[in-house]
Amino acid sequence: MVELTIDAVAPGGHCVARLDGQIVFVRHALPGERVIAEITEVNRGYLRADAVTVLEPSAQRVAPPCPYAGPNLCGGCDLQHVAPSAQLDWKADVVREQLRRLGRLTPEEIDNLGVRVEPLPGGPLGWRSRVRYAVDATGRAGLLKHRSHEVVPVDRCLIAHPAIQSLPVLSADGQRWPTAEAVETVASTGGDVAVQLVVDGTPVTERGPEKVRELAAGREWQLPPDAFWQVHPAAAQTLVDAVLELLAPRTGERAWDLYGGAGLFAAALAERVGPTGRVTMVEAAPSGVAAARENLADLGQVEVVSAKVETALARRRITGPVDLVVLDPPRTGAGADVVRALTGTGARAIGYVACDPAAFARDVRVFAEAGWRLVALRGYDMFPMTQHVECVGLFTPA
Repeated sequence: MVELTIDAVAPGGHCVARLDGQIVFVRHALPGERVIAEITEVNRGYLRADAVTVLEPSAQRVAPPCPYAGPNLCGGCDLQHVAPSAQLDWKADVVREQLRRLGRLTPEEIDNLGVRVEPLPGGPLGWRSRVRYAVDATGRAGLLKHRSHEVVPVDRCLIAHPAIQSLPVLSADGQRWPTAEAVETVASTGGDVAVQLVVDGTPVTERGPEKVRELAAGREWQLPPDAFWQVHPAAAQTLVDAVLELLAPRTGERAWDLYGGAGLFAAALAERVGPTGRVTMVEAAPSGVAAARENLADLGQVEVVSAKVETALARRRITGPVDLVVLDPPRTGAGADVVRALTGTGARAIGYVACDPAAFARDVRVFAEAGWRLVALRGYDMFPMTQHVECVGLFTPA
């Protein structure tokens, strides 16, 4: 055990401290606190630790509402010890720091963006509409410890949607899943509830419909429970509204929706560009491609391309001219090759939906090197109680 004085917040739900000149990334702490910490991991150049006793608490510290949140317990929530309003400030600080350190934006450029993180409706608990429970060797369903494959049996997950909390899938209900690797649960915005068992890597429906209904962008979507959809009930519509406001699509324009999933942004763009416009969507996951083709069949101006975005661009599976691009890459970001390809298309604007501030900031730097500027940025707290934050950025040629 060591005594530490906590400094600034850091990505990943950590704060930074120093021990004999060495950097320590500390969970379950807050800036300004003095804590007793247990070293959990030793790496070359830095340590990881858990704050197990708080000697001098921050005014922003609260008692975690969940009994499974804390050192050596469930790793799903990083910030339950932080007051909800302070969680927004925490995440905004992380975004600003990544833009400065990895994006190489100047303090003036960051100030001009007015970085802040907005809450979504519904509060910090009971929002998660898709929960994957791991199954241990005895068949009990639970959640994983931080940076571990060890399962923590739980009787309830407080950030789960109420319809998921009421499902009899956890060991407290006497349930055992001896043949399953995981239990996946869904409570859709259309009112459907589904349970799937993952057996040998394949989801098998245990309860509920084979397809669930989601509501967003003025449409009803039908998709398999394991297909990608935003996990916060208000997230899909929030992102659509932000992208449309920033890009301001015009009638007759041509747009690309890259990493398109089930076609959420493609549908919204198609409504704005109208029948004289054109929307090309690219998605690699077969479930996403199938869902997009089924749900967008009434939009004749939409083409769905089944391919990796990198492949589609490199092999000219999609070609210009193009006016607008929506870029919604995975957590690893779009990457330099994709960004450079897009900045050479002649598009007037690119809307970037980012789920990882560090990956986004690295791409910001590539955009800047190609002569493009980040001219607007929105942050949204789509994952309360966790360290995750969603951003929507607008890029235009300088």
